[in-house]
Amino acid sequence: MKIKYLGQQSTPKLDSYSPDFLDSIPRHNQDLNKFFGLDYWNAYEFSYLNSKNLPVIEALEIKIPMHSEFTVESKSLKLYLASFYNKKFNDSTRAYKLIEGDLTKLLNSKVSVRKLNRFDDAPSSTLVSKFKNKVPKNKVVHFQGFRSICPVTSQPDWGNIYIHSISNLMDSKKLIKFLKSYRNKGDFHEACIESIFISLRDDFKIDDLTVYGKFLRRGGIDINPIRSTSKKLIFKNFRDFSQ
Repeated sequence: MKIKYLGQQSTPKLDSYSPDFLDSIPRHNQDLNKFFGLDYWNAYEFSYLNSKNLPVIEALEIKIPMHSEFTVESKSLKLYLASFYNKKFNDSTRAYKLIEGDLTKLLNSKVSVRKLNRFDDAPSSTLVSKFKNKVPKNKVVHFQGFRSICPVTSQPDWGNIYIHSISNLMDSKKLIKFLKSYRNKGDFHEACIESIFISLRDDFKIDDLTVYGKFLRRGGIDINPIRSTSKKLIFKNFRDFSQ
């Protein structure tokens, strides 16, 4: 897999808007065909010129289906969004539609983009470490300080993991040990969450499962994958303080 910009020292000139900055990464989630989910990408550094030729800076929410043929490489998305800084839009919705179209074409799947005015409310949750033995059924728990390694740059990625199951009890100590085992594993955010989802469901015998990774931002972008056995996702696009 050849990646244009991630891990490279040189950065291209961002003189004008161009979809050529975008780079895709193939997904390898064939084992998840019967499950549900999406990836929330929040981009905090999107700027363009408005109808008065004045600069505007906004945050964007980008929703990518988990079953898209590809996902976007994050550094290429940062460069692509940065290339809008001198492009003028009389109507801001045209900017969002242009990004939607470019990403939909790149990923071969329908992507949605909107201005992010506020985040959804965070669910009530409890730290996994608060439970000495079993995590109660139908309880949202979260694990702080999740760490994995970028497979290209070998730099650490940090996040918090949210887990919910309606019908199964989870052994808290085994769950913590399992999530800590990722601290030196190299994989992208989406692949980590998919691996956790499959392992908890199959190895831990957990049904009715949803796993949500809330990763800290890098390059002005945070990536938040959700994988679930349910078509109705209980988690929305909320924000952790550390993000």
